[in-house]
Parts: sequence; structure tokens; C-alpha cells
Amino acid sequence: MRWANRIGRRVKLRDLHILLAVVELRSISKAAKDLAISHPVVSKSISDLEYTLGVRLLDRTSRGVEPTMFGRALLDCGTAVFDELQQGMKRIELLSDPTAGELRIGSTEPLMAGLVPAVIERLTNQHPRMVFHAVQGDIPLLERALRERSVDVVIGRTVHPTLDEAEFDSQILFEERLLIVAGRESRWAHRRKIELIELVDEPWIIIPPDSVPGALIAEAFRASGLGTPRASVLTHSIPLRNSLLAGGRFLTMFASSMLHFSAKHLPVKILPVDLPIKSRPVGIITLKNRTQSPLVKVFTA
Repeated sequence: MRWANRIGRRVKLRDLHILLAVVELRSISKAAKDLAISHPVVSKSISDLEYTLGVRLLDRTSRGVEPTMFGRALLDCGTAVFDELQQGMKRIELLSDPTAGELRIGSTEPLMAGLVPAVIERLTNQHPRMVFHAVQGDIPLLERALRERSVDVVIGRTVHPTLDEAEFDSQILFEERLLIVAGRESRWAHRRKIELIELVDEPWIIIPPDSVPGALIAEAFRASGLGTPRASVLTHSIPLRNSLLAGGRFLTMFASSMLHFSAKHLPVKILPVDLPIKSRPVGIITLKNRTQSPLVKVFTA
């Protein structure tokens, strides 16, 4: 057996604890009484440590028991071990508290601009000691973050080509739709009914077509027998789209949840256009067979 393995198996925390007590009280008898164990048990524990390490740990002097230089080295290590254990216990206690601690959320940009702030606002109001780490990305990147445990939970589309049902659990929250929006100063903002064909030649801000949202936009026009409008601007950026919409010239599409939770903060108006495309489920995604913290359970409740 390798030396490291032998030490790892034979040096027990209990023995280190006994050694610490003996040195602190300078007496095996006093340590036995303080620990509520017998004198022979304390002596055997010290002997076992000395046998395992191959060195003498204690000297008996007229002033009582004192550690040798080998004993002092082991005591320094033991003190560090127990300090780390104490910190670990405090961390476990914190993690087990559903009203405190840290929760790492991953989500896509539209949900970060709508649903996620609304949930964080509600939970921090109820539990002021909760701390949130928010990570933004697309679904494949967030799946990797779940596997690597750099996020605890993902909020996003629960139907996605890369989402493996054998690896991930999902809980559907709602059905997400795409809606056409214009700036509040747009000439379209006060129309009660608009046909999609009327908007084809307008200046559009389009999400790049090689992305899932971009493909959905193209699908909406195809389903109406129309070609995808020519893009005046191609971008994923929500702040850029909002800034351009405020001028009143441009049109774009936003996720319904973002508009639901953030409409009052956005300079936009939802246009009354029927889009012939299916809604997409959005939900909470977690990794299967992972022990979830109480904070995740509070978040998903």
C-alpha cells in the first residue's frame, strides 16, 4: 500500500481530536475525562498515531505532556483540518437555509430582459439575504454550464435540438410567442388591425437567421406566403433594438414574456398582427440526478 493511502486510511479525525485535547490539557487523564472516554482509549489512540506515522508525538515531562516537534507539526495540520471543517459546516448550514445563500441562474437575453428580473425582484423582496448570479447565453452554452455546475438552474426553451431528456429535467412555465412591435411614435402604433403583408417593405431590425429566433421570424413570414423582409439592421441586441424603435421608423419582433414583464419600461407598442406560427414552451431546466439546494426549490416553487 502506498504511504499516502496508508496515512489516509489510518489517521482518523477522532485521533487528531484526542491528540489536540491531550496537548491542550497537558494530560492524558484530563483529556480522557474531558472527552468522556477511558484513559486506555486515549493512550491507544496516541499510540496508533505514533505507529502509523513512525515518529514520537508526545514527551512526558515534569510539567505534563508536551508535543515533540513531530507532534507540533501534526497539531498544526490538525488545527487547519478542524478549521476547514468548521467553515464547511457553516457553509452547509448556509446552503441548507432556503432564505439565504447564492443561486446561479442561466438564461437567454429575452428572458433576462423580462421574466428573470421579475422573479429576482419578488424573491429578494421575500428573502433579502438571497444573492443571485445571472449568466446570459444561448441554450447550448447554458446546458454546458449546467453540466459543469457553474449554474444551478436554467430558464429557457424546453424544446431544443440539443436538450437531452435523459440528462435534463424541465418544468414548463408558459408558452412563448413572438410579437411584432414598433416604437410608440411609429405610424403603425395606433392601427387596430394590421396584415403582415403590409409590413414587409418597412425598415426591419431582424435577428440573424442562423439563430433559433431568427429562424422563427423567417418561419412566420413563410407561413403567410411571404418572403423574409429585407433587414435594415441585423442584431441580437435588445438595447440596440429598443434604441432604434424609439425613433419610430423600425419594426422588430420580441418574445411575449419580455413584453409582458417589461412593457412599461420599453418604448414600444405591440402591433395587432396575427402570426401563423406555434408558440414555444419556456421553462426551468435542471440537471437530472443532482441534489438541488433549498434555494433552487424556492426558486422553482
